[in-house]
Amino acid sequence: MDIKQLINFITIVEEGNITKAAQKLHLSQPPLSNQLKSLEQELGVKLVERGSRKITLTDVGNLLYKRGKDMISMFESTLNEVEDFKSGIEGVLKIGAVSTCNQFVPDKLVSPYTRQYPKVRFELYEGNTYEVVDMIEKGIVDIGVVRTPFNRENLCCMSLRTEPMVAVINNSQKFDFGDREKISLKDLNNKPIIIYRRYEKLIMQVLNMNDIKASIYCLNDDGRTTVAWAQAGLAIGIVPKSVINTFNREIKVYEIEEDDLKTDIAVIWLENKYLSKSARHLLDMINEMDF
Repeated sequence: MDIKQLINFITIVEEGNITKAAQKLHLSQPPLSNQLKSLEQELGVKLVERGSRKITLTDVGNLLYKRGKDMISMFESTLNEVEDFKSGIEGVLKIGAVSTCNQFVPDKLVSPYTRQYPKVRFELYEGNTYEVVDMIEKGIVDIGVVRTPFNRENLCCMSLRTEPMVAVINNSQKFDFGDREKISLKDLNNKPIIIYRRYEKLIMQVLNMNDIKASIYCLNDDGRTTVAWAQAGLAIGIVPKSVINTFNREIKVYEIEEDDLKTDIAVIWLENKYLSKSARHLLDMINEMDF
């Protein structure tokens, strides 16, 4: 059995019949059918039950399919690693990042990395945490920079920094908290708030646990929108602290003193999946840095 036979067998299984598999592999049906028979004869087992429209895997066929997928993945990873060694640390590093880390990624990750590996170029894909996780799972990006919480199943995760949530208001007296740098949850009681939908569950859960009766004035899909509406004096915005770094100082910012109201910036990548040499070196660099 060679790698080509294994790829063809896996394609037959995933397409459900030999005709569709032959079309996908750009082969004619008789040679592909004969190849499957030859594979069964070589192994001395029956791999599939042939139906009129669809094949069904036998137990041993299912075993070969699962192990074969792992073998193909390892084979492709090995080829990619060989290419990496041939080319050195260069090429394109694809990063998925949430919009609320739009300053963190270039300042804290890309700038120090570029000083070590100037030949690497970047492709940045932006979205919310769930979209970045989906990009990771689909192989669109090598690594992702996201914010907690999220489903960590099948993902490797390295936390970079924990940030508090902050309350954002404009410079008017409408929602002023004075000259303090920090406020408590009680200061939000009976106040209208603006929140990014991503954190709705976390924020409302913490408020309810502490019997705070804040009302949602606006629910939106971007932390920057939250700050913009707060800047307009419409209500009190609640966002992770670093979101306000790109805004001017026509706003007042107060850190919220509540341990449960925090979020981590984290870098993620797919478990048991090949990572390019440039991505692995970025992770090595991150592991040695203090954020």
